[in-house]
Amino acid sequence: MFEAAELGRKIPKAKYESELTKLRGRLLQAHFALRGTKMPVIVVVSGADGAGKGEFVHRLNEWLDPRGVDTVAFWGQSDEERERPPYWRFWRVLPGRGRIGILFGSWYSEPIIRRVYGETKNAALDTALDRITFFERMLAEDGALIIKLWFHLSKKAQRKQLKELDKDPKTHWRVLPSDWKHLKLYDKFTEVSERAIRHTDAGHAPWHVIEAADRRYRELTAGTIITETLEKRLKQLAAAPKPAPRAAAKAPPKDSLTILDHVDLSQKLTDAEYKEQLEKYQSKLGKLVWAANAKKISTVMPLEGWDAGGKGSAIRRVTAAMDPRLYRIIPVAAPTEEERAQHYLWRFWRHLPRAGMVTIYDRTWYGRVLVERVEGFATDAEWQRAFLEINDFEEQLTEGGNVVVKFWVHISKDEQLRRFKQRQQIAIKQYKITDEDWRNRERWDAYKAAVNDMVARTSTEFAPWTIVAGNDKKFARIQILKTICKRLEAAL
Repeated sequence: MFEAAELGRKIPKAKYESELTKLRGRLLQAHFALRGTKMPVIVVVSGADGAGKGEFVHRLNEWLDPRGVDTVAFWGQSDEERERPPYWRFWRVLPGRGRIGILFGSWYSEPIIRRVYGETKNAALDTALDRITFFERMLAEDGALIIKLWFHLSKKAQRKQLKELDKDPKTHWRVLPSDWKHLKLYDKFTEVSERAIRHTDAGHAPWHVIEAADRRYRELTAGTIITETLEKRLKQLAAAPKPAPRAAAKAPPKDSLTILDHVDLSQKLTDAEYKEQLEKYQSKLGKLVWAANAKKISTVMPLEGWDAGGKGSAIRRVTAAMDPRLYRIIPVAAPTEEERAQHYLWRFWRHLPRAGMVTIYDRTWYGRVLVERVEGFATDAEWQRAFLEINDFEEQLTEGGNVVVKFWVHISKDEQLRRFKQRQQIAIKQYKITDEDWRNRERWDAYKAAVNDMVARTSTEFAPWTIVAGNDKKFARIQILKTICKRLEAAL
């Protein structure tokens, strides 16, 4: 694979300067045009040590308008990053729509290095590469343009480059002890890198292998690839027909049975039973949360349910059992302008808890397959692929040491109507009822069908759904507390 990048290509200085002037003009024009689109651009810069990756990143920042560029260099891991799933560090720095993100080092670095040093086998490497492929495809399907550059040096050229950098006082700092160590493992690095490139070379995110021995050649070649790829995509966006208005989801036949129809909503607790069990399970939960904190086990608790289902009051009973230093509540409303500029999962990734902590989401990433599906805010393709995206997200959470406890709080349509009317009559509750609540109620059957699909397709071994019988608020609160305790006990 790398033989074609060891041909000794060079570009004379005069030709380089002449072509670079024209190239920079085209690139800057494309960058300005990008701002008027909803497309983020992700430039991944990887390759051999000493191949000029850092130098090219500096050069690319000179060529572009700095106001529209986010450059991130991944180097080691901070304590904050180690306490979260590995992809958290990547999600939080993805460029917004209309911006360019330059990633110096990326999600490729650790899997390759771990395999080279024998910490993993090929099977583990391939699993990591499968996740990378899924991740990149997910970003591409959301509209991102991914440009992946691999700067290659032959073993002879790499040794020469490292020696020259090491001798020059101006560049000596760029040569690390690990670079010389990696040179000794050159053949292994080449073998593993080839495997990674083959495995992840896809139409939505192709690799561009660049011969990097000559600075002028690598810079002009890489710059041309970025410019031409960006120009081509902008041309396609300009020629694309305007999307048709999105229609709200149609309600299913009224006699359609769903998972919710099998929930026993008649379950109740007396005041005495509730008081006794509330004290019991709050006390138990308080101890379990501290035990989980000591073992660095985090908890992610997504709560969904019908309007007026009692999610807020249930959250208050859960948090009353915990030390406020250990938890955080994330209320989810309509996305902000900043959040709309990102993939819909971005705003949930960034709030993940540190090791041993608890994050409660009041409304969640399931909005993509519920509200956005029913109201027509997402296309059919967007919400249909979201099931796989959400399952992958939650699997990464559990692999990263999180206990994921998901609740849908279910009530009957009649009970919802009773609570709506009650809210209208009680002054301190009037803020809870809005015109949107009444409008959502009119689409009850469509939401019910969406909930059925959601539970059927995302209730997994690692993140199962709990359907809460919510007509009696006391019963619902105890069911939630008992479930959290049970899941934490199992994790501990």
